[in-house]
Amino acid sequence: MAETKAKKEVYLGTGRRKTSVARVRIMEGSGKFAINGRTVENFFTEVKDRNSVMAPLILCEQQKRLDVIVKVHGGGYTGQAGAIMQGLARALKIMFGKAEGADAPPEGESGGFVKKLRDSDFLTRDDRMKERKKYGRKGARKSFQFSKR
Repeated sequence: MAETKAKKEVYLGTGRRKTSVARVRIMEGSGKFAINGRTVENFFTEVKDRNSVMAPLILCEQQKRLDVIVKVHGGGYTGQAGAIMQGLARALKIMFGKAEGADAPPEGESGGFVKKLRDSDFLTRDDRMKERKKYGRKGARKSFQFSKR
């Protein structure tokens, strides 16, 4: 009889920043990181965006142990990087936070990842958005030139 593959447990996290939305899936693996089917180096040209995407994994020292698959859309590159960062942190929180339930092990065993993520502001959503354009104005705040006479 043919053997069936053991199903890997997948943890999901959703991140948002400006108008970007990222759906992040993490699972035990070899450290692969795919964003919309591309590698991090191929997707983000800026080093700061690459670093912000990898920051939650580096903080938890899990970059060689977890496979990450991301679907992201909307916004620009920096907004997408922020959304991925938050989604990854939320998925890590679910993955390592499940042990903190009723029969929780001592703090050192799970590494206190949830506290580390929260203290580093990876779980906090940056709620700054673009202000809408108002009627009778050029933009959100800029006005047309005023002429008294």
